[in-house]
Amino acid sequence: MIQGTIDKIAGPLVVADGMRDARMFDLVYVSDYGLIGEIIELKGEKASIQVYEETGGLKPGDPVRTTGEPLSVELGPGLLTAIYDGIQRPLDEIRKEAGDWITRGISIRGLDHDKEWDYTPVASVGDEVSSGVVLGEVPETVLITHKVMVPPGISGKLTWVIDKGSYNVDTVVAKLESPNGDVVELRMFHNWPIRKSRPVAEKIAPIEPLITGQRVVDAFFPLGKGGTACVPGPFGSGKTVIQHQLAKWADAEIVVYVGCGERGNEMTDVLQEFPELEDPKSGEPLIMRTVLVANTSNMPVAAREASVYTGITIGEYFRDMGYSVALMADSTSRWAEAMREMSGRLEEMPGEEGYPAYLGTRIAEFYERAGNVICLGNDRRNGALTVVGAVSPAGGDLSDPVVQATLRVVKVFWSLQARLAYMRHFPAIGWLDSYSLYTTNLKDYYNRELGEDWVPMMKEAIALLQDEANLQEIARLVGAESLSPEDQLILYTSRSLREDFLHQNAFHEVDTYASITKQRIMMEVIMSTHHEMRETLNAGVSPKEMFNLPFKEDIARMRYIPEERLQDIEAIKDSVRSALTDLVEAEQSA
Repeated sequence: MIQGTIDKIAGPLVVADGMRDARMFDLVYVSDYGLIGEIIELKGEKASIQVYEETGGLKPGDPVRTTGEPLSVELGPGLLTAIYDGIQRPLDEIRKEAGDWITRGISIRGLDHDKEWDYTPVASVGDEVSSGVVLGEVPETVLITHKVMVPPGISGKLTWVIDKGSYNVDTVVAKLESPNGDVVELRMFHNWPIRKSRPVAEKIAPIEPLITGQRVVDAFFPLGKGGTACVPGPFGSGKTVIQHQLAKWADAEIVVYVGCGERGNEMTDVLQEFPELEDPKSGEPLIMRTVLVANTSNMPVAAREASVYTGITIGEYFRDMGYSVALMADSTSRWAEAMREMSGRLEEMPGEEGYPAYLGTRIAEFYERAGNVICLGNDRRNGALTVVGAVSPAGGDLSDPVVQATLRVVKVFWSLQARLAYMRHFPAIGWLDSYSLYTTNLKDYYNRELGEDWVPMMKEAIALLQDEANLQEIARLVGAESLSPEDQLILYTSRSLREDFLHQNAFHEVDTYASITKQRIMMEVIMSTHHEMRETLNAGVSPKEMFNLPFKEDIARMRYIPEERLQDIEAIKDSVRSALTDLVEAEQSA
């Protein structure tokens, strides 16, 4: 353990002398308080240390001790339902020990090392095992079976396997003999450096959508399992609500929610809601398959930089078990601001708007850890880690360096717009500016699950909304009634698409979530109505007569029809056809 002394203190940055043999990203303990820090720069015998706790009261000459190990997280049973700070200290345990405020220098391990788990061995003595092979299973919650795996970088022949029983995570569950003859003891948990991505056997393109229950996302701008998405938007446009909705309803098996520099009341909403929310698939509390990393705006700024890495490392671990994992990072702008502050204190040459020159590299490295993968192991299990990052550019300026660096690496862009939010249209995702590059990859899935007409129907709907944008300026000048009947129909259908399909109430018990089947039926109703109306116009019926028919209210109410009554939505198509047929017959007999 290398011992140095503090030479300089600049907020969360501490420069220590006498650290010649230290290494980059080593975990260190600063002063007699035992503050946790990480080496981020080395110059000769001087080490610049990013301290993850309040540095008030430190003074030159205080000791600095390095552990010789990188900042790591503990990976094993007990992660689910946990609420961690940015460096994987469990907040509920901190509260028991220190009260409502985090005491400086408090050190609590990420996993409960006293709790016993029911362990069932899967591997047998004599098996040749390698990285990722499952040794045993633990029912971590009623929803998730935790798979205890051989850590990356270890392989050999099992010489001893523990019997089925209840053990804590420190218990040796297997021993193997490595190729060079060493005996390696394997426990129920292992440590992994947060800045190092976990290895996989193979990365493959996403071929299945992450169904979120949000119509504008699933229908128009889908996100593939194992994909990446960016949600930029100005203050008040609903970034956090969308992140909450995705965390609650996305059909991922594991959810990792990282609150990076967000307001305390927003994290409080998450902490209060998730234990009470019912998982739509199992009926159990949603927290049973969730890991929360809470690093609020009043916590030390440097810990924001670590929080996103802590979250994605935990996500990779569950992905390696073969689960579909969704990680929500809210918001990566706060993470970038923490990088900017530390870069400034290091006196590095600033890049655009003061951000460090390596901003784009760090953002790309983070998002590249997402993916749809073939996991390490002998069973070629498939796992996926999907990453959705919210970005909070000042004033909603999409030319912000963080937004631009993010857009260069992600494949889905959900553009939140203040204009839509002020119109009380939520989710406020702009349908003209957003895009998804996964539609081609997912086409086979849609053809198989929703029919071959789904993708063309979506393209037609988006085309109508684009036509509406072109017509609105003319309509404002001369009035909608002055437009041709065909153009009036485009405005009518586009309004229905906006108000009856894209608009969704996150706080309504039915409308908060729409299955992909319900979305298909709703879209069929709107688009079949558009086609029937076009034929009715061709038969000589005036637009005014057609637009005032009572089925308009039925279409407006269909989003509030529960999933178990989807036949009621289907029935709207028949009522539309009947009403329009009567109009045509009346016109022909007149």
